[in-house]
Amino acid sequence: MLHVRVVCPGERTGEVLSVLTADPGVQNVVVLPASARRPDGDAVQFELRPGSANLVLSQLRDFGLDRDGPVVVETVDAIMEDASGTASRGSYHGDVAPVWELVESRIRAGAVYAPSFFVLLVIAGLIGAVGILTNSQILIVGAMVVGPEYNAIMAIALGLERHDPAAVRRGLLALLVGFAVAIAVTFAFGAGIRASGAAPEAFLHGVRPVADLINSPNLFSVVVAVLAAIVGVVSLTEARAHALIGVFISVTTIPAAAGLALSLAFQDWTGARGAFLQLLLNVVLLIVVGALALRGQRIFWRNRVPAAARPG
Repeated sequence: MLHVRVVCPGERTGEVLSVLTADPGVQNVVVLPASARRPDGDAVQFELRPGSANLVLSQLRDFGLDRDGPVVVETVDAIMEDASGTASRGSYHGDVAPVWELVESRIRAGAVYAPSFFVLLVIAGLIGAVGILTNSQILIVGAMVVGPEYNAIMAIALGLERHDPAAVRRGLLALLVGFAVAIAVTFAFGAGIRASGAAPEAFLHGVRPVADLINSPNLFSVVVAVLAAIVGVVSLTEARAHALIGVFISVTTIPAAAGLALSLAFQDWTGARGAFLQLLLNVVLLIVVGALALRGQRIFWRNRVPAAARPG
């Protein structure tokens, strides 16, 4: 269940209420006449079932209610009601159509490329470098979780799917600059370790199982990247945070960037080439498959939700 709050101009409140009360997925409609400020108008709030959300929120946009002020949508954690009266509109075999306004808001909220975004990329790269040097898979997993690059990747995928070139450009630039900085700092770290003689003996003698895995893109790298992209989109559309964390620790982006930097620092040109291809392969597949998965879900639900419950 969702809770929606919006400010409606007094002259349009009647029309808005007619639309809301006509939808069986809208309940507990409350109107406070002339009580809202900035913007001024009638405060309207109501509960909204996810199956009706895409249609109702689209209609609110058609009224232009999102232009003067925000339409606030909150997820209700628990409700008390008679389950026998639950509306099934907009569902398919127990699954409910994603609320696309919330999905897109979630992705765009993560696409904020503040200084912390680049700092986290650098830290993740350094953790990944230590994991490669010490052959520690735990540190590699930690680097994957710390890295924020998946937010930018999904923002680019959404930009491609929604034909938003500005979002695509911002995301690509953030990834390019972020990975460049992370690789440069990690390269300096690796060069310092090499010059100081602190590199582990096993690493110096070529015992590098973790690095060899990262620097060797193959068919299985493609399979994992494709599956991770699909799982990532599904977890975002269904707000399954635990599955999204699984995506973070499945794709070889940060580890590949760390492997590239270390290979350059230790003049391992074959490893550097493999790590670069691994990084490029994962980022491109995550973006392309992510965009296709978003589009595929929209088409799936468009064909299975009753026509009366579709936006537009």
